[in-house]
Amino acid sequence: MHYDLPDLRLVAAIADSGSLSRAAERIHLAPSSASHRLTQLEASLGVALFVRHARGLRPTHAGESLLRHARQVFAQLEQMHADLAPYASGVNSQVTVFANTNAINCFLPEDLGDFLREHPHIRVSLEEQPSPTIIQAVAAGQVEIGVVAAAGSPAGLETEAYRNDRLVLVVPAGHALAARQQVAFAEVLGQPFVCLHAGSAIHTFMMNAAAQLGGSLDVRIQVRSFNAVCRMVAAGVGIGMVPRSAVGEGLETVAISDAWAPRDLQLCVRARALLSPAADALFEHLAEKGGAALTTAA
Repeated sequence: MHYDLPDLRLVAAIADSGSLSRAAERIHLAPSSASHRLTQLEASLGVALFVRHARGLRPTHAGESLLRHARQVFAQLEQMHADLAPYASGVNSQVTVFANTNAINCFLPEDLGDFLREHPHIRVSLEEQPSPTIIQAVAAGQVEIGVVAAAGSPAGLETEAYRNDRLVLVVPAGHALAARQQVAFAEVLGQPFVCLHAGSAIHTFMMNAAAQLGGSLDVRIQVRSFNAVCRMVAAGVGIGMVPRSAVGEGLETVAISDAWAPRDLQLCVRARALLSPAADALFEHLAEKGGAALTTAA
């Protein structure tokens, strides 16, 4: 099989416009050249990619399949261009960081902001993941630095304390739970919850915690940030579970008695000696920020 990017762009243009002539115009080909390319591509693949109908051309099942892959190729190319563009403007290093929801929402914005202002030629790629996934990615060398909530030090990794936090329930003023000093997670599974969106690390954690108790959460609404969770709770939509550091004003907090409630965050790497200079500088910066915060809290 033989095809190139102009072939894939032609397929996408035909699918989008429904016309060979309009597709040819869109990608700056003569109609005859576009027709020849399509004929050659179909011959090479051994399948028809489009069928004619009253209004033009429509993709076949094979055409739809090729189109999906073509769009993925275009998206990857755009991401490649986006990744390479900073180097043309002076960026000389990139550091990949995976962090859990707590760290990304509560601590990393300020700490990374300080670092990037001090190091304008370093770029950071930050992605939210659950702690177990982060640990696996760091151990496999897929990610240079991880920020996780884990009891003890993950086996085989070097760690440094970063921040201390704790998951708490947030309830509106006057709620029946507001009179409680602490509560077990199992006691509130029947309550309507305001949760972060599906796919977020803490949403996955909450669903798994409920499942381990043999229950499930009554999720009334899902939102995109801890601030939004707190605002929805304050409005009486339901109760929420957020890190203590993210609790907004006007809300009551109730301690969770489960052993997993403390969320002591750690920085983790395979080995400091294996880090790139940029990653090592970032690790040092985050460790210093975390150490200063832990000392102040103590």
